[in-house]
Amino acid sequence: MLNETTDIQNASSGDVLEGVSYPSARFSVAPMLDWTDRHCRYFHRILSKNALLYTEMVTTGAIIHGKGDFLAYNEEEHPLALQLGGSNPVDLAHCAKLAVERGYDEINLNVGCPSDRVQNGRFGACLMGEAELVAQCVAAMKEVVDVPVTVKTRIGIDDQDSYDFLVDFVRTVSEKGGCTDFTIHARKAWLSGLSPKENREIPPLDYPRVYQLKKTSHT
Repeated sequence: MLNETTDIQNASSGDVLEGVSYPSARFSVAPMLDWTDRHCRYFHRILSKNALLYTEMVTTGAIIHGKGDFLAYNEEEHPLALQLGGSNPVDLAHCAKLAVERGYDEINLNVGCPSDRVQNGRFGACLMGEAELVAQCVAAMKEVVDVPVTVKTRIGIDDQDSYDFLVDFVRTVSEKGGCTDFTIHARKAWLSGLSPKENREIPPLDYPRVYQLKKTSHT
């Protein structure tokens, strides 16, 4: 149940958050809907003291308007990242602030889920086509929290899957949004014609493209 991702780390990845240091976060458990709930994460923490754990993707609408406590977790789970789904900078900033007040160590924006439901909400992988908006979302969250705000994304969507497209997306979100940490799922997503499960299996993995991006990001 480990994610097929490559993490692009910034120079400050060894910062201590809430008394916990995770120097590289190279080992992490991916956010997985219906899997990585607080009970699963507690079990994962027993297996590893240092792995960075992600929540399931939680939408801003659920946090703001839902009746349940969508930010609940066990204190033993740290270091713990909340993965948010949304595209409204104001709502994302509000939810990020609430999460940090609850003690989360990182806020992660989902720009990788290709499901129809997520697309209809205008978030997830479809946001790769709106780099400026993603930058605005990241900037809004960074403005109100003092923990890392990161982005999990794909290498492309549909026919927008060139290396230049990926570089332009990362550069825009980095330079205009201030994001310094990206986790890349090393395959593109088809926004129509494939189920979420098929989008985890059919588009081919392209690790060399991610390695090249990481190499470029350090030059």
